[in-house]
This record gives sequence, structure tokens and C-alpha cells, in this order.
Amino acid sequence: MTDPLYLGWQYATPHADPGPPPRPPTPPTPLGPVSLAGDGWLAAQRREEKLISRPQRIAIMVATLAAFALVACTAAGWVTIVIAVPAMAACLIIAGRCCLALWRGQRVLCGRIDAERYRTELLSADRERRVAAARADHARRVSQWQEQRSAFTRQKRWYAVPVPDGIDRVDVAGGTLAGWSAMLTMAASYRLASGGEVTVIDLSGGAVAADLAGLYAGAAASTAESTAASTGVGTPAAGGLPAVWVLPQDLPRLDIAAALPAQELAGVLALSASVAEERRSARDLAIDTAILDRVIGVLDPAAGAVGVRRVTAALRALAEVGDPRADLATGLLTEREAGELGALFGRAATDRVVLERALAMEAQLRVLDRVGTDPVRLPRSRLRVVALDRRASPQAATAISGFAVTALTRLIGQEQAPPGPVSWQHTVFLLGAERLRDDVLDRLADACEAGRRGLVLAYRSLPPHVRQRLGRGNAATAFMRLGNADEAKAASEQIGTSHRFLLSQLTETVGTSVTDSLGGSYTSTVGDSASAAASASDSESRSTGTGRSRSAAPGALPLPGAASRSTQAGTSWSTSASASLTAGISTSTAWGVSTSRATGDSESLARSLQRSRELVVEPSELQRLPATAMIISYGDAAARRVLLADANPAIGSLAVATLAPLAGDMMLAGNHGLAADLALGSARGQVNAPVTLPAARRGPPPPGERIASAHDG
Repeated sequence: MTDPLYLGWQYATPHADPGPPPRPPTPPTPLGPVSLAGDGWLAAQRREEKLISRPQRIAIMVATLAAFALVACTAAGWVTIVIAVPAMAACLIIAGRCCLALWRGQRVLCGRIDAERYRTELLSADRERRVAAARADHARRVSQWQEQRSAFTRQKRWYAVPVPDGIDRVDVAGGTLAGWSAMLTMAASYRLASGGEVTVIDLSGGAVAADLAGLYAGAAASTAESTAASTGVGTPAAGGLPAVWVLPQDLPRLDIAAALPAQELAGVLALSASVAEERRSARDLAIDTAILDRVIGVLDPAAGAVGVRRVTAALRALAEVGDPRADLATGLLTEREAGELGALFGRAATDRVVLERALAMEAQLRVLDRVGTDPVRLPRSRLRVVALDRRASPQAATAISGFAVTALTRLIGQEQAPPGPVSWQHTVFLLGAERLRDDVLDRLADACEAGRRGLVLAYRSLPPHVRQRLGRGNAATAFMRLGNADEAKAASEQIGTSHRFLLSQLTETVGTSVTDSLGGSYTSTVGDSASAAASASDSESRSTGTGRSRSAAPGALPLPGAASRSTQAGTSWSTSASASLTAGISTSTAWGVSTSRATGDSESLARSLQRSRELVVEPSELQRLPATAMIISYGDAAARRVLLADANPAIGSLAVATLAPLAGDMMLAGNHGLAADLALGSARGQVNAPVTLPAARRGPPPPGERIASAHDG
């Protein structure tokens, strides 16, 4: 998928912390050469040799003395020569043999000393070799530690989580208003930055898309100012402003029903009227559709556009409610139409049922009388928001919600599906979808699937009809915080309790600091700008010499207008001066401010990027999930994938974030099987494996650098 829909950021540390540097080896005591003077072993050997050679020394001394005594005695004549000579010879022989024994003993001692000296020298040389090897090994380990430390400090820790190929719908279960706002900004901002289109139907009443609309408008205004400053030619920013309808105030300017033919309008109004009635059957819906079809057939298009206001006036005339002269005076009905409506059905008992149904539908559709009565032609915008005001009454909210979603479904169904797989180029977000009936949700999902459009359904609660549809078909399910214990239990059973995830400290910190009370509200861009829009061009163009113009399609749905090529001169919305959308996220949203505070300096960044705790899929854990945390589950050809992501859009401004998916980044480094280790969680929460990190740009490319060139649609 070229430009996928990003749901959030997955935290992972492919490189483990190498810890402290290796300790240097302890050098052994050097032996050195043997010291003959001070070596105790040498002295002991000599003492032993003296003890061994003492008899020989004594014998030599005795023999020598005896020889001298014989010489003296012979000279004195005391001993004859015959006796003295043999005796002296014997003494000399004894002395000679003893001297030979002494010499041999000294030879043995010297040999022993030389052998010991040689052995000591060999031992000293061996120790020196081992010390040198230990130092070389220490140097090698220090070099490896430096590489691992450098990789650990430079590694990416937040990886974008795109919607996988083959997924055409995302079901968001649970969540707070702050979490939804983060999820919507995260998903829609990158869609808009890549030139896509986004339609938001906000039924939550909490102004979930207010920050997204403000960011988009700020980026458009900044780009217009930059272009004007660089070229000296003012560029209108109206084409880049979001189109926001706040209902019921902007019902007169909501013209989505104008593009519907009469038969389609009858079906839309019948389904809208039946939304408030929980137990309506297909038969009742068919009867209502038939009644409205016949009523609309009576209305003359020449007398005025067939809108909701004229249909409700016809239902009042059919049910004989009120004074028909009031509708005749306002031009909603003509005399001929009033007469035909009076004769359309009889007054029998069976026909009274039809009249009662007409009365019931008129009561439900009365709140829609002003739809499309004052349409405004606006420049085509790639961000459209249709929001329900929190001050709307329950009955009005139900009718308006059903009408807006049903009309949008019919308009999507009218479009020809592009070839190929599902494209997220145009994404529809429906927030607060649990307010709608199951058949309305099914029709919208089927229309988006058939029209190859991406759909995101967000449910604050999980009633039975929602639980039956979570993850149905080619859908991914994202579970956010679920406060209700029963819903959390059902979600944990669907996810599977065997999964364990690593929760980042940053997710905990930002989730705690951002409260559920957004404190914001929508600002309508169609109600206050009617006069400006009247003089604004209803087409937008981009050119670099030869360009193409596209007329804006009416209504909230981004239907492609009539495109034509023309040669024109002008200043295009270039990419040379673009507004940074990520900078706007960091400075003007609650998540951006909290994230900047949590990562303001290197020490805070290091603390925020640490692993916080291990998260086990249990009902209690789902009830206390951080506001921006979501557990995403989807199936592919191999198995069912479950991962933990953070929908905080401000993470994209961090230098440790990348739009490269986690699996793809590790496939480039050859770390097969690392994704499974990260999914299950290792003992330390880290996996020691080398990853080739890009040395060029740090962090993801700011979507604002592309949003400028995409403003012209």
C-alpha cells in the first residue's frame, strides 16, 4: 500500500541497553627472572647441597691432613718411605674421589638452577601472552560496547503502525474523547499530508475533530503566507480550509440531499425516520419507503426543488395535520399538489394505517425541515467535518445522525468504484457509531467496501449489535480504554488473555496528563463565511504552466468534480514553502504540549523512553489503559496479529520515531523472528540484535512538508 492509513506508533527497542562498559582485566603479578641472591628456593637448594656434600668435604679435609702428616713423619724419619708412599697415595685417592663427588654435586645444582630459571621464564612469557590477549579482548569488547551503545542511543523506538494490506475497515472499540481526538489526528493528518481526503461524521458531541480542523486550517494559512512572501503574489487559502458543518445550526447549508434522485431521497428519509424506532422491521421500512416515494412523486420539481422541507409539508397534508394553507402560502405546496395528496390514499381502515405512518414520519422528519434550504458553494476542501452539536435534543440528534449517515451512504453508493484493492486515499471516519442501528451501520460498511473507500468506525460503548460486528469481514479492531467492566471482559476475551505487551513510560505520562475534557468546540466554516463564499471561486486549480482545474462537488462528500485541462499562468502551491503539520501538533494540541514537556531535555527524553511496565490483557488493564493506548488486532494469511500502539500524534515529532513499520525495518537488518520476541516480551523487554539505522534524516518526514502541495486536491 503506497500511502497507508497510520493508526499509531508501536514502541520497541531492537537494541538492548549494553549496560556499563566492560571492566579492564586485572593484571597478574609479573614473575620476572629468578633472583639467585634473594630467592628462598635457591638458598634452600644450596643448603641441601651443603648437607649432602658435608661427608665428602670432611673426607677431603681428613685425607689432606693425613697426607701432610705422613709427609712430616717421613721427613722426621718416624715413618719409612715404604709405608708413607702407599698411605699418601691412598689419601690422595680418597681426596680426589671426594672432590669429584663435590664437582658432580655442583653440576647437578647448577643444572637444577638453570632448569628452574628456564621454567620461570617460560611461565612469565606465558603470562605476558595471556595479559596481552586479555587486553586485546578487552579492547575488542570495548569497541563492541561502543558500537552497541551508539546503536542503542541512535536507534528508532517508535515505529508507525499502518493498516495492513487487505483491510478495508477499522473498528475502534471504547476510548475517551481525548483518545479519539488523538487517534483521529494521527490517522487523518498523514492522510491529508499525502494528498488524501478525509470525511468525518462526529456524532459524539465532544468536538473530537476540532483540533484536526484547526491544524489543517493553520497549515493552509501558513502555506499561503509563505507562498505570498516568497513570490509576492497572494494565494487564497480558502481552498485549503476545512469544511465544517455543525448540526443542527448548519442544516440549511448541508446540501447532501440535493444530489439524490427522488427514489433515493425516499429511501434515505424512510430509513432516517425509522432510526429512532428500535424494533422496526424490513416490512415497515418498505411501507415507509413506498409512502414517501408516492408522496415525492406528487411534488412538481418545477414548483421548487424537492427537498426535505417540501416532503414534510406533503406528509402533513397527507396526514391532515395543521393548516395546509400555511404551507400553500410559503410555497411549499401548490393547490394541485395538495389536492393530489388528499386523494392519494383513501379513508378506509387500512388506509388510516398509511396516514398514521405519514404522521409518525412527519414527526420524526420535522427536525430536518431546514436541510439544504440555504446551500453555500464552498471551494473544494479535502477535510470535511459534519458534527453533531452537544446541545441538540435527543430526538433531533437521532434523526440528524440517521439522515447524515444514510445520505452519505447513498452518495457513496452512487460513485463508480475504482479498480484495484481498497484505497485509503479517501477515508470516512464515523465517531459515535454506537448511536446508529445495525442496519444503518451495515449499509455504510457495505457501501464503503463496494466503493473501495476506507472506513473507520469508533464506538464509545459496546451494545450487543456492536459486539456482533467488531472485526467482521476484512476489518482490524482497535481496543482503547473501556470503562465498563462487562465490555472490558468481552474485549479481553476477543483479544485473548495470552498476550503481553511492553508499555512505554511516555504513553503512561501523556495519558495521565491529558484529560478527557477537551474543552474545545467546533467553529462552523459554512455559516459565518456565506458572504465570502458567494464571491469565492467554486473551483480550484494548480499549475506550473499547463494545469488542470477541478470543479468542487456539492455536499459534504468528496465526490470528484468535473476535471478539465487548461493552460493558465499562476502561482502554484509549491513544496518550497510548506507548513509543518507536526510542529503544529507539538505546539497547539494537548498531546503535543504534554509530549514536549515529557521529552523537553535529554534526561526527560531518556526517562520517557524507558519501559514502564508489562501489560497483560485483562479486564482491569483494559479499564485503565492510557488515553492514547490501543490494542490492535487483525488477521492475515499466516495468523492473527495483536500489537500495542500509541495513537499520540505528537510522537511523530520525536527524533526516535520513524514511519517505517517495525517488521519492515527489522527485515532490512536481517533480524527475522524479532517481531515475535517483541510481541511476547522478553525478560528485560529488549532484544539484542543489530539494526541498520538511517544516518540521514531523524524522525518521520513532517506531513506538513507535503500538505502544501496537496491543498489543491
